[in-house]
This record gives sequence, C-alpha cells and structure tokens, in this order.
Amino acid sequence: MTTPDPKVLAAIPHRPPFLWVDSIEEQTDERIVTKKWVDPESEFFKGHYPDFPITPGVLICEAIFQTGAILLSARAKDDLADGLMPVMTKIKDTRFRTMVRPGDTLEIEVTLEDSISKLFHLKGKARVGGKVAVSTSFSVALAPKGD
Repeated sequence: MTTPDPKVLAAIPHRPPFLWVDSIEEQTDERIVTKKWVDPESEFFKGHYPDFPITPGVLICEAIFQTGAILLSARAKDDLADGLMPVMTKIKDTRFRTMVRPGDTLEIEVTLEDSISKLFHLKGKARVGGKVAVSTSFSVALAPKGD
C-alpha cells in the first residue's frame, strides 16, 4: 500500500481503503492527471477472477471520478466551503479496453468539458502502460449535504 499524497487527502474526503488516487501529477483549472498504484494485496483480487486477477472496472471508474472530484475541489472551493458537496448525476459512454492487473499503475486524466452554474461535465481516461484501460464521460452537481 502506498502513502497518499497530502494534497490528495486535503482535496477529497475519501480515505483508504477506498481512496483510489495516490498522487497528483499535473493540475490546471480544467485538467488534472493523477496516479494510482494497484496493490496486488487488495482484498478484491481474492474473489475477482482468483486464477487470473483483474481490477474491477467499477474501481477504475471510481479512480476517474475521484480524480474529477480533486479537480472540482480546487475549482469550486467556495461552494464546497459553503457546505455543498459534489454528487454524481450521470455516467455515459464508458468503455473498457485494457485489463488492469495487480501491480499496475493507473495514470488518470480528467478534463472539464463544460460547466453550467453548479453542474460540471467531465471526461476521463485511465491508462496503463500508455494504453487506455477505461474512458468515460460523467457529470457532477454540487448539492447541499443532507442531514
């Protein structure tokens, strides 16, 4: 298990074992690149094709979504400070292309495509060894925290 970058921990509330971003490699207002090392000792490998372990696609998507949340945490910091939180509103056009195996390192890139008030449209890709493993488009809205 790797130690998460303090910048990641400051940006989003996720924590191990459900933190799917280790480090921020690049970041602008509209684009971010992160990395995640896939620990071969992760519990899910025991049951997800034990004779040929692969990372579940939904977890790779989660890495993309968490990367998007880090991007939005900088862009919408005033709204977040006012008690709003990012919530997923739509996922579309998701494609799974390359398997992610134990010990692989994901390079995750998310770009902000558009924003309208408190709604953000993003695109993300996760690559392994330069090959796209997963690509997806998703939308996030800033919503009040429930009681």
